Order: sequence, then C-alpha cells, then structure tokens
Amino acid sequence: MKVVGIAGSLHTGSFINRLLEAVGRELPPGADFTRWPGLATTPPYAAGPMPGTAIELVRLVDQADGVLLTAPEHSLLPAELGHALRWLSAAGVLTGKHVAVMSASVRACGAMWAQAELYTQLTGAGAVVMGSELVLSPSCPHFDAKGMLTARYLRDQVREVVGRLCPAPVREPVREPVREPVLSA
Repeated sequence: MKVVGIAGSLHTGSFINRLLEAVGRELPPGADFTRWPGLATTPPYAAGPMPGTAIELVRLVDQADGVLLTAPEHSLLPAELGHALRWLSAAGVLTGKHVAVMSASVRACGAMWAQAELYTQLTGAGAVVMGSELVLSPSCPHFDAKGMLTARYLRDQVREVVGRLCPAPVREPVREPVREPVLSA
C-alpha cells in the first residue's frame, strides 16, 4: 500500500509536521510512506499548464492508495494547503481516494474548524475522508527522541484512523468441507 503524507504547516518542527512523521511510523508493515515536501512552493490554482510542484503532487497522489493529511487548528487553512487541494481536485485524483485527516489543537474544540474545512474541500473533490482531532498541549512533551507519540491514548487514536486508511487484508475463513450424511440401509 502506498500512502502520501502532506503536512498542512510550513513551520519546520511544528506539531503538525511532527505529527505527520509520527503517524507515518504507525502505518502497517509493508506500507510505503512518502512525505510530499512541496507545500511551501505550491502556487494558487489557475487554468492552463500545471506548474512543476502541482504535477509532482498530482502524480504522487494519483499513484497512491491513500493520503495522510495533518492540519493545524486554525479556522482558516494555510493558503498553500488550499492551493494544493485545488490542484488535486482539478486533476480529479482525489475521486474515490481514501484520505485520513488529523488535526492537532491545544483546545479540545480547536481542531474541529480545520477538520470541517478539510472535510468540505476533500469530499467536494470526491475523496473518502476519515479523521481524528487530537489534543496536543504545547506544555507537554508528545514525542520521544525518535519522533514517536509518547501518550498511549494518542497512539490509540492515531492507530484507529490508520487502521481505516490501511485496513488489514481480509482473510477468508477456513471452511470445513461439507460432509454428506451417511444413510444406513
């Protein structure tokens, strides 16, 4: 399974960037995780030839089985994230694509505004959206030295969303052969 990660923050070392890396580590074995680094250079959508950054993003998402998107708590999404979503929507590569959205917030309700905006844009583009709002207080350490989430409840929330994005293969149950009853004469 191929998953493309997009962090909706331009700030290196932000919770959103660190969260994307931590979530990428929670993908099941065998999943290929590629982080797209071009958000800062994504131009606004315009009809006509697609710029190189948008071409790269569209190709990555088109070839992926799913997208993992992390976004800040702001009520308005970063403009560059909106640009990227419009390029993806215009190219039609989000139609039917599974997208996991995670937002981090210092307040319990803070992430819901970003989630609502992302759900609107992604479902409008035809994506199958799933998500989780994580409460991350800046006064608490949330990541260990390896970048993994330290709190068990946060890892559980992340794993639940990842499980929907990358479901385990369905295995057919072993069936016993049907035995015909033996009739005695």
